[in-house]
Amino acid sequence: MENQKVALVTGASSGIGKETATKLLKDGLTVYAAARRFEKMKDLEELGATAIKMDITVEEDIQNVVSTIKENHGGVDILVNNAGYAIYGAVEDTSIEDARHQFDVNLFGLARLTQLVLPYMREQKSGKIINISSMGGKIYTPLGAWYHASKHSLEGWSDCLRIELAPFGVDVVIIEPGIIETEFGDVMSGPMMKRSGDTDYANLAKSVSKSAAESYEKSGGSPPSVVAEAISKAVATNKPKTRYAMGKLARPLLFLRKYLSDKLFDKAVMSQV
Repeated sequence: MENQKVALVTGASSGIGKETATKLLKDGLTVYAAARRFEKMKDLEELGATAIKMDITVEEDIQNVVSTIKENHGGVDILVNNAGYAIYGAVEDTSIEDARHQFDVNLFGLARLTQLVLPYMREQKSGKIINISSMGGKIYTPLGAWYHASKHSLEGWSDCLRIELAPFGVDVVIIEPGIIETEFGDVMSGPMMKRSGDTDYANLAKSVSKSAAESYEKSGGSPPSVVAEAISKAVATNKPKTRYAMGKLARPLLFLRKYLSDKLFDKAVMSQV
């Protein structure tokens, strides 16, 4: 179909990215799935997606993905910036090198990819940039300074981008998931304990690790499909919301952050660890 929209989903090897790619395929879009772990996307290829190996921090990889889509379909109509991860650990215990990589993945990499797809969208006078933030882009948790900083930055960056692109008919949407059943908890706790498990912040690190385990393992999170459904709605509508919050605890915590004072919210957060 000539008028079939082309979507590019990053971080598509698992979790929210994989669910989103699957959902957009079902919705009838042409889907390119990009991730470092190429071998984890064979199931998406079987469903009809085009899988491409890409590290969001490598310029050559990003250029290759965009040029491939340009050659085959002209350009990207829907960009889902999902690739991301979280580093946890006390600020004092976290190297600036690790902190810089957090921003390279969660902000600068997606920003570069966005820059490269925008000329086509502007020419078409249509398109959607969908940025996967987090409720962590509005709230904060102990030992998550660099992760939350990257997501708070993504929120502000997206707001500015939305205003810049409005005259060209390009929408910018921010997705703010709560606790979702993904690899987040496992990826976060191990490195955090290596950084702060034997320092003066050890007691706090142990408490945060225990709390995360309870949130993700015992009480469970929402399935990634709830995020994919929200993205699907944003893609389908002509006038998407600027923000979509979904998943376990997202709306309640965002509500509390909006209406509680800083000190009261501090107490609420620390009561959980």
